[in-house]
Amino acid sequence: MRQIIWVLVSLLSHWRRFPGQFVTLLIGLATATALWSGVQALNQQARISYDRAALNMGGEQTAFLAATDGSKFQQSTFVDLRKAGWVVSPVLEGRLEISGVLFDIIGIEPVSMMQMSDQLGFGDAGGSAIDFMTPPGLTFISVETLKAYGFSEGERLSSETGVQLPPLIVRPGLPPGVLMVDIGIAQGILDAPELASRLLIDPRASQRRSPLFEVVGDQLKQYRPESKGDFERLTDSFHLNLTAFGFLSFFVGIFIVYSAIGLAFEQRRPMIRTLRSCGVSMRLLISTLLIELMVFAVFAGILGVILGYAIAATLLPDVAASIRGLYGARISGELSLDHSWWILGIAMSVFGALVAAGGGLWKVYRLPLLSSALPGAWHTAEQKWLRVQSAVAGLLLLLFVVTLTLGEGLVAGFVMMGSLLLGCALLQPAILSLILGYGETSAKGPMVKWFWADSRQQLPGLSFALMALLLALSVNIGVGSMVESFRHTFIHWLDQRLAPEIYFNAQNEEQALDIKSWLESRDDVTAVLPIRNIEIRFQDWPTQIYGFQDHVTYRDNWPLLEATSDIWVAIKTGDAALISEQLARRFNLTLGSEIEIVAPSGVWELTVAGIFSDYGNSKGLIMTNVDAFLSRWPDVAKTRHGVRVDPQSKTTVLKELEARFDLPNSRLVDQDTLKARASTVFERTFAITASLNTLTFGVAGIAMLCSLLTLSRSRLPQLAPLWAIGITRHRLAWIELAKSMLLALLTAVLALPLGLLLTWCLVAVINVQAFGWRLPFQLFPTQWALLLAMTLIVALLATIYPVLQLRRMPPQRLLKVFSDER
Repeated sequence: MRQIIWVLVSLLSHWRRFPGQFVTLLIGLATATALWSGVQALNQQARISYDRAALNMGGEQTAFLAATDGSKFQQSTFVDLRKAGWVVSPVLEGRLEISGVLFDIIGIEPVSMMQMSDQLGFGDAGGSAIDFMTPPGLTFISVETLKAYGFSEGERLSSETGVQLPPLIVRPGLPPGVLMVDIGIAQGILDAPELASRLLIDPRASQRRSPLFEVVGDQLKQYRPESKGDFERLTDSFHLNLTAFGFLSFFVGIFIVYSAIGLAFEQRRPMIRTLRSCGVSMRLLISTLLIELMVFAVFAGILGVILGYAIAATLLPDVAASIRGLYGARISGELSLDHSWWILGIAMSVFGALVAAGGGLWKVYRLPLLSSALPGAWHTAEQKWLRVQSAVAGLLLLLFVVTLTLGEGLVAGFVMMGSLLLGCALLQPAILSLILGYGETSAKGPMVKWFWADSRQQLPGLSFALMALLLALSVNIGVGSMVESFRHTFIHWLDQRLAPEIYFNAQNEEQALDIKSWLESRDDVTAVLPIRNIEIRFQDWPTQIYGFQDHVTYRDNWPLLEATSDIWVAIKTGDAALISEQLARRFNLTLGSEIEIVAPSGVWELTVAGIFSDYGNSKGLIMTNVDAFLSRWPDVAKTRHGVRVDPQSKTTVLKELEARFDLPNSRLVDQDTLKARASTVFERTFAITASLNTLTFGVAGIAMLCSLLTLSRSRLPQLAPLWAIGITRHRLAWIELAKSMLLALLTAVLALPLGLLLTWCLVAVINVQAFGWRLPFQLFPTQWALLLAMTLIVALLATIYPVLQLRRMPPQRLLKVFSDER
């Protein structure tokens, strides 16, 4: 034990002599852990919210009965089923607008619900079930929603239509954005008397019950519980994307650690030789090095987890907005993490340290006793390691080709993208070495030749920092191009989809008819277009069906990707439909395919006449003739319309509509406002991506700075002879700056084709697998120029301090090089 302590003290003395390397090591491990644990905190918080939604809202994790056509059904069916031995509980779901914000209203029947589960804590609340059911009742709300909108317990909220809710009371475990009331109260609020949306089935109930068909016929269908709820299945791609970013950031940080540990192993060669010569066994030496590494890793892990928590807390609002904008799912705005997250974060720090130090430990183990004292021995081992690295790069690129040609699914897409990025990063030192070697052979003059040769000699020490820079740059180019392509496509798509200048949603059908008559009497209004829709499940997938009127607005503007030659004639007959790209890809539908829709009057057969883009919609969408639609769903709300009006008269018509019919802003909106809202959702959706891009780019800059700082001392033996023959320190500083800028520039040039290939992977593979729609591939040279400028700025900031150190270095320190061991 005493021997281990003395060996450990000897090894730790290195960090006392080189505190900069120690700080570099801690920064690398802490940064890598912080970015990884921050992303995992966001994912864990989201999944906690999904679980809460599934448990408390009767989600897909509980078997349930629902109407085959997706509509509401009579509550008396609940009584019939209970008499027939079915242990079920009714739920009514809807949405209510309060102060311009849409909330999910959930109506439950507490007595039958408590028989199935007491997730809402009725049994612990001392008679609250009675208070919940009897007038005025109670409205359950989560503490996050209460704080987010400035409500207070006991307050009675009122909807835009004047409906008053029962007093608010906080109930732990409810998902954000949800208001839960007794089903009788919900039926009054949602204007759905004696109706229910679904019947939850108690999984513990006896199977001794009458067959479902004998009780309700084909009115209801049983939906089995899924392994994941709708929200979780829909958002898997988003969280996989975040996890991929977390891994990328983690390994970029590990590059810093690898560089620092590699240099420390090289500088401790004399110490290793001395310890081995004094009788320290290789096993003891490796064990002590591992103990040292574990202590650093745990300390850096704790620091990284704390920083990760801060990162997650900062990014959580944007992530919540992203998931709400992309999928309609709500997650809590406050972090609530369990102990496993903290343990996993520290474990990742230990894992990263072992990965970064593995190569160095192996080289120490393999070097003979006296070889470690020879300057060329470590270089020889390094060259062997580089050959292994190039071989691994080749295997990864082969994996990229295999997954590109044979792979299917989102995971295969990420494997393809990861193998491409990592393979190119590992191959980068060899490519740079070839370029610098060519520069050396082509150069004329001793100083120019030395410049190229020394840049090549410096490459091993900077290789991992340059790999980190390559990854950060290529990801910025790839993701940035994808986001810009989406932005340009999205803006053009909005212009097509939101063609009417004004949209209104009347408070009832009678008011809708009055508004329509008044608008049609105006000369500046060219059309009042009905918007009718209902949500069903098409082959068990949530799907919206819209009925629209055949009009030049749709003929000229609808964003069609494919269409038959007689598309509009077919739509007018009511026997054809337009389907979204997501629906077409999910069920392999093409032009001419037949689809069957379950309507209250029976199965409705439609022919696919067109496929259109529907960006950002997590559900399927079917568009068909409005008259044919209303003949199947005659009771659907007829309050929503789009208005085509002379753009110069738009403001006047809006003001008169608001004044004449007392329509609030939530029910009356113009095209520009809708586009602005959609653009805001878009920007917040990709805010998390931009933040992670920036963080990754910053980590790459830190990696380069740390590598240059750790190399500054080992560079003296190469620079001292030049100073001795008359090259001034000022000129040497400029030469060092030029070399760093050259390597950064070459890295940026290599990152451009890799980034473009990554863009193609994202738009052609990842987006299609994750969301069901494909973006056009577009190029943005201005963005590349900006990233090149940022790369040079990052390289300059990373180089300037080591260069200033060299410029101000005392001459005696340079002279001391000639008396050192080297």
